[in-house]
Amino acid sequence: MTPRERILRTLARQPVDRTPVDLWHTPEVAAMLRRHFQVDDDLAVYRALGLDKIVWVFLDYKAGDQRSGSQSGAGAESGAERTTWGVPLRNIQAGEANYAEFGEAPLTDYATAESLADYPWWPKPENFDYDSAVALAQKAAQEFAVIGPWVSFFEIYCQMRGLEQAMMDLIDDPDYVDAVLDRIEAIQTAMMREFFARARGSVDLVFISDDIAGQQTLLISPRQWERHLQPRLRRWCDLVHAHGLKVFYHTDGAARPLLRAIIDCGVDVLNPIQHACPGMDMAELKAEFGERVIFHGGVDNQTVLPRGNAEMVRAEVLDCIRTLGAGDQGYICCSCHNTQAGTPLANILALVETARAFSHSSSP
Repeated sequence: MTPRERILRTLARQPVDRTPVDLWHTPEVAAMLRRHFQVDDDLAVYRALGLDKIVWVFLDYKAGDQRSGSQSGAGAESGAERTTWGVPLRNIQAGEANYAEFGEAPLTDYATAESLADYPWWPKPENFDYDSAVALAQKAAQEFAVIGPWVSFFEIYCQMRGLEQAMMDLIDDPDYVDAVLDRIEAIQTAMMREFFARARGSVDLVFISDDIAGQQTLLISPRQWERHLQPRLRRWCDLVHAHGLKVFYHTDGAARPLLRAIIDCGVDVLNPIQHACPGMDMAELKAEFGERVIFHGGVDNQTVLPRGNAEMVRAEVLDCIRTLGAGDQGYICCSCHNTQAGTPLANILALVETARAFSHSSSP
């Protein structure tokens, strides 16, 4: 069974030989793995590890104005000064890791709905690099499942307005929030329609990333989420499904109070299952939502992966598979978000090897 077949059969709730295993990681970890396996590219790393990698295909933005080359807004590796949405970036070195953090919120001076038309950094759908993304999707899809593009509502809003001001906007000026989100939605909807048409047959999932929770509780009230984000998420889920694709939804943190409503919008895969947070007990999530959604993630990357040992990682992986993957279905084992720089190689190998060795009783 190929990695692509294993993922697609899992998404369809069809029998597979074992739980598929994915891995999220930072560029530093990618470089470490390339050195370890003595290979030159990421696809070769996935083969060497034996991953059932869901390959990310995100669209670069070609504006010629020092914006990020990364659709998701990272930008550090390309040397860009702003994200696709015009948010300034600054490089931060934290131990072995290099991150691009967001600078001053660019919508600060555009604080009324009427002024939004004057904002100079709205991305144009025609400026996304569809050709390169489609080429990568077609190459990766020969072996692996493919996910793309990266789209978001609330995360982009918070980047453009700044997190503190974004929280205030929800209370002080909800009409303004809607006006900004209308533009964020329309631009990405147009981009997705164009990408889906060009990449037909080479993409399997769409990555909707919208963190709505922190380590302890929600970042946005259920009432505010229902007004500003629920109808938009439902429209995107309908769009994705109309093109025969699956919705992969990401939110970190203690998101339990909104999970039922999120899944009701049409989410097919839920990530990253940060079970260390309140309300995110794996057994409870499996019991409540296991028949409706595929779980992706679970393996703790805040304590076990970076600070534990290989034996602790093996126990964590087995716990995730036996709980989130109970019944030999509905789970793709993966690190709970990006494996961070400095994570021991032995722990990464233990994650992958343990998952690959766990055979299903219902092998096809």
